[in-house]
Amino acid sequence: MKNTFLSVILFASSIFSIFAEEGMLIPSIIAAFESDMQAKGMKLTAEQIYSVNHSSLKDAIIHFNGGCTAELVSGQGLLLTNHHCGYSQIQSHSSLEKDYLKNGFWAKNFSEELTNPGLTATRMVRIDDVTAGVLEGILPSTPQNIKEATISANMDKLIRQAMAGTHYEAEIKPFNYGNHYYIIVKEVFKDIRLVGTPPNSIGKFGGDTDNWVWPRHTGDFSVFRIYANKENMPAAYSKDNVPYIPIHFLPISFKDRKPGDFTMVYGFPGETEQHVVSDYLKFIMDEERPVRIGMREKSLSVIDAAMRASDEVRIKYSAKQASIANAYKKWIGQVDGLRRLDAISIKLKREAEYNAMAATTDEWQQKYGGVIGQMNALVAYGKKWEFLQALHFEYLYYGAEYFKLARGIEDLVRNYQRYVEKGELNSAVEKLIKGADGFFKNYDAAVDQRIFELLTDEYRKHLETYPLQLLEVVNQQNAKDLALKIYAKSIFTDKARFVAFLQGFKASSLKKITKDPGYVYFEGIFSAYRNEIIPYFQDFDAKMNELLKTYVAGKYEMFPNAKHWADANSTLRITYGQIEGSAPADGMMYTEHTTLDGIIAKNNSGNPDFELLPKMLELHKAKDYGDYGQDGELWVCFTGSNHTTGGNSGSPVIDAEGDLMGLNFDRTWESTMSDYMFDANRCRNVVVDIRYVLWVMDKYSGAKHLVDEMVLDRN
Repeated sequence: MKNTFLSVILFASSIFSIFAEEGMLIPSIIAAFESDMQAKGMKLTAEQIYSVNHSSLKDAIIHFNGGCTAELVSGQGLLLTNHHCGYSQIQSHSSLEKDYLKNGFWAKNFSEELTNPGLTATRMVRIDDVTAGVLEGILPSTPQNIKEATISANMDKLIRQAMAGTHYEAEIKPFNYGNHYYIIVKEVFKDIRLVGTPPNSIGKFGGDTDNWVWPRHTGDFSVFRIYANKENMPAAYSKDNVPYIPIHFLPISFKDRKPGDFTMVYGFPGETEQHVVSDYLKFIMDEERPVRIGMREKSLSVIDAAMRASDEVRIKYSAKQASIANAYKKWIGQVDGLRRLDAISIKLKREAEYNAMAATTDEWQQKYGGVIGQMNALVAYGKKWEFLQALHFEYLYYGAEYFKLARGIEDLVRNYQRYVEKGELNSAVEKLIKGADGFFKNYDAAVDQRIFELLTDEYRKHLETYPLQLLEVVNQQNAKDLALKIYAKSIFTDKARFVAFLQGFKASSLKKITKDPGYVYFEGIFSAYRNEIIPYFQDFDAKMNELLKTYVAGKYEMFPNAKHWADANSTLRITYGQIEGSAPADGMMYTEHTTLDGIIAKNNSGNPDFELLPKMLELHKAKDYGDYGQDGELWVCFTGSNHTTGGNSGSPVIDAEGDLMGLNFDRTWESTMSDYMFDANRCRNVVVDIRYVLWVMDKYSGAKHLVDEMVLDRN
């Protein structure tokens, strides 16, 4: 028995700690990893990485509009992020006359920098563990409804205390499914201006052909600036605002790179799901991802063809196409990578080891022995609702765009009396009218109609997998006839009809809208989705989260020496690794960096995704790399063994001394599975070298004044 117990311990240790580079670490606990990071070459201290009382790297890391990461690189609030992170802003400023997507844009001075209403840039002030305070008054016997109310009240109290007497905002997020809670105190800037962007031939070089693929040659960057009031505090846009003076900004690393160099990624990873059980992962691979991939493939077939045929449509749909295509291709690689890794078998082995460890004591067996079986059983019940949730999300939120306008009207209709009683009806109507300007500026009814036709057929086909009464709503007419009626008559497919309807909005409008074919169809589906699917999906999700909370608690208790890390949840995290190539498949070896020569070679292939403007060809021919080259080459991108995911886009990749080496912008296709399972042999993040970024600014774009703002570390 003693030998069996020892075998379990040793095997479990290998199962749970084999992945040396895995993990997204909370900055406030980085001191626990300081010695390991220094052993890998880091020259910094934990205090230099994260400090509440002193300037630290943390203060240069910015949450860009809540979905990407950016970094401060000058004493005048200059901000770098990815081209694709700033793409919607770049697109919004573009027109046929000012085609910044095709030609790029560079402000020559502060007065030429372009405003971006609604864009935010957020600095983290501090991150504190408040688990004890959030769970104060909670006992194991506390009923669930009392527990939820108590936690909510405790969180409200802690947030009020954190914000008292400051201009800061705060939120509390659960980590490890509610085993831990952290408060995030933050400073939100609201005047963010576009400073510069390379043309698509650099910022999107490779297009969908290269997306998620190595070798990569994309100059995926854009430049913004944070503005503040004269007291250096966040403020709404004003012509009197001035460039923000940061607490810390990152110097630029001009040092030569080599494989094995220490790399740290500091940013806001969006979501990982490392703890899901085997049956759930199988469902994701076999059912959920395939349906979403199929829906997006239909949309892209329409959008891509329309963008190729018309510059006007290209400008209108560039940002939308990029958003749809990004996840589409990622999911294909994700499923393929999980299959190649045989992820289900790995999950089953880990589950067996977890159960074996739980069986070593009566206490653990009682607390954790049944949780994996319960989770897998719950998947059998709940996967129907998650499938339908995913199907409707793709159809209603990423399908025909007219649904977006319909949601706004549906809310107005459903809550009409409340708006009237609160005196908010006029403001709600005006908001919808104002929003119509932006919507129809980037809308083409013919494109939307074709997407509607294709996705409606696909949607109906997949509804038959898990049939509901909802099928009766959608099967009344064929998709083509329905589309002809909606797009010819509905208020949602024509700006003049939409605005005219809203301008005269009153009680009689509630009856009038029920005769609109677009509204009737949308409301029938959306109502059924809200009533027949969402409650069951939310119930399944809540039950699974409770089981995952127990499962994760078991990992912490039964495997105390393993490298535990909380799933990404759009909060500030650190991951560290090194510049490193990979061997993702038999007979295949990826080197760790690419150069300008590779851009020219791809351009010579004739693929339209590799088109270049003449200036790039001229500079390459002249080999005019200035101070930005290394050993006669101009590095463009490199890969590292850092664990990243969505939200890390734009994250600074920082060297051993705390200098900026590049901007994280992607993973290799083989790496996209890391949202569920990290493989140290295959998973690599993709980085655009900061020296290439500055070369594009200086030599290609004539924006050396921006380079001159930065501090260049050549030692």
